[in-house]
Amino acid sequence: MAAAETPLTGVAWAAAPEALPAGWTAITVTVEGAAANLGKGFGHKSGGYLCVSTGGGQAAAGPVVTDVVVLSDRSPQPPGYTRAPEFPEPRTGISRKKRLYVKLSPVDAAETAVVDVQLSAKSKALPQYMKIGEMGNFAIWCKKGPVLKRSPPPVPKPRSISAGLRHLSLQASDSDQKSPPARCSIKRAAQHEALYDASNVYGLSAMDGVPFTLHPKFESKLSSGSNAILADLNVKSLADIEREYNYAFVVERTAAARLPPGVC
Repeated sequence: MAAAETPLTGVAWAAAPEALPAGWTAITVTVEGAAANLGKGFGHKSGGYLCVSTGGGQAAAGPVVTDVVVLSDRSPQPPGYTRAPEFPEPRTGISRKKRLYVKLSPVDAAETAVVDVQLSAKSKALPQYMKIGEMGNFAIWCKKGPVLKRSPPPVPKPRSISAGLRHLSLQASDSDQKSPPARCSIKRAAQHEALYDASNVYGLSAMDGVPFTLHPKFESKLSSGSNAILADLNVKSLADIEREYNYAFVVERTAAARLPPGVC
């Protein structure tokens, strides 16, 4: 008996349960528990068993059984149906007066499928099952249900091209994305490196590296060169400096001695 929710992938005949290929199951007993050997006792040398396949118990990937019918050998084969196979071929023990036909449909196109097949006595009624015909002393029933289709594999979300280009742009212009203080530090470091570069020594001015601001009256002369500033300077000798800044410290001495100025 097939699982209640798994569509059948095939229905066939077998001379014996051990004659079945892998993936097939023989229906050896009826719902009442009697032996379900079809054809035995009707003048045939051997009986036969109805068997079903469920595709390994997994969600079907190929065709599934959407209908099963039992017809007289005089009835034409219905369109879209195939005769149930027999294991092994050819079968000589099954009555040829009745034939079993199976309809297979792609799983993606099937809404309902046969999920179970049972045998019973002719007088037995099976709720939720549909009688498809009689063969020998047995009634053949099938149960249909919705097809459980396989879930499609997850599809990775495509990466946006614009996002990728934006990421590359951020990597290429990493220095441009730095904060203003960081950019200033980089600029000062570059200037400091260029200042002490031996190849730029002739481009230095007299005020490069001086940690204070030059008086505005010298800025115009600075642009003319360092010699222009020195031209206005009055160079004094040591005697001129001593004469100009000579101081006898009389006030200090008087205060120290606490004496009137006339005494000194």
